[in-house]
Amino acid sequence: MKGLVLSGGSGTRLRPLTHTGPKQLIPVANKPVLQYVIEDLREAGITDIGVILGNNGKEQVIAALKDGRQYGVRITYIEQGAPMGIAHAVQCARDFMGDDNFIVYLGDNMLKDGVKGLVDEFMEGGYDAAISLQAVPNPRQFGVAELDSHGRVIGLEEKPKAPKSNYALVGVYLFTPVIFDMIKQIKPSWRNELEITDAIQKLLDDKRKVRSHIVTGWWKDTGKPEDILEVNRYVLDELKPVVEGTIEDGASVAGRVSLGKNSVIKSGCTVRGPVVIGDDCTIEAGTYIGPYTSVGDGCAIKGAYIESSVLIGECRLECDSRIVDSLIGRNATILSANHEVPKGSRLIVGENSYLKI
Repeated sequence: MKGLVLSGGSGTRLRPLTHTGPKQLIPVANKPVLQYVIEDLREAGITDIGVILGNNGKEQVIAALKDGRQYGVRITYIEQGAPMGIAHAVQCARDFMGDDNFIVYLGDNMLKDGVKGLVDEFMEGGYDAAISLQAVPNPRQFGVAELDSHGRVIGLEEKPKAPKSNYALVGVYLFTPVIFDMIKQIKPSWRNELEITDAIQKLLDDKRKVRSHIVTGWWKDTGKPEDILEVNRYVLDELKPVVEGTIEDGASVAGRVSLGKNSVIKSGCTVRGPVVIGDDCTIEAGTYIGPYTSVGDGCAIKGAYIESSVLIGECRLECDSRIVDSLIGRNATILSANHEVPKGSRLIVGENSYLKI
């Protein structure tokens, strides 16, 4: 079985961060979402992986993943160009797949339990396709599956105005090569995209075997800032702390805290885990870093109060404002202004930004 990871898309809901890079490379607990996807596939025994590239940040994706050897896989890059739907991206990989079965994993999705169980079930069952589902409170925002009284899939619809169930399609699909014939038969949707749900519906109409799998662990589509922050909390809840840097005497560190190489938490700091701090970071006296915060490599923080936030990396914070539930882009600088501002700032800060608050 081969893998196909989708890393195109424009990431409009994560702007301004996605003006300068793909959403799939935004880190969760200091590791890009795309890396979690690749590692999930490897754990499922899938090491021959195609990565779909779009127009936004494809060079950055290639620079991050390279040929895949550092993750124990082999990566082939496939250009899609403008995003025209999941089914279109799958069709772009036709030559790469050949006659092999394959798994499609959306590169901005994260699953607590990975995909090994789903892959094993598919390989044993003689199915033409398999879909993952999870009950959600807002099914209009997703592809939705309609199930019969026995839990079998009888219909699919993409972002329906009147959902027939609350079971959303998780961003993982498994197919045999017959899916390529189904994609040839579908037309662009009202979104002007080739919808994978329409192709799977063609399988159902053709009386093909489509398995459904209910995901019980957490699943997150990391398409919005609040999604990044939420899944960051999920991952940090399971943090196994490793301290490779220096914690000075007089620093107050409690809970599960990971500290990277050449990083230092200086005397007079307070850090309350779960927190992960990357390499080459300096946490100066007077700083408070609260639970569920990820600090990327190369950050310098002095006198700031920050909690439940993600600093992507190479950030400089010297301010007395209370920063909470914030996503701060690479190389951002946040300094105190001379005038007072309301506390508890909520920030979505793009790369190379300069703020005074």
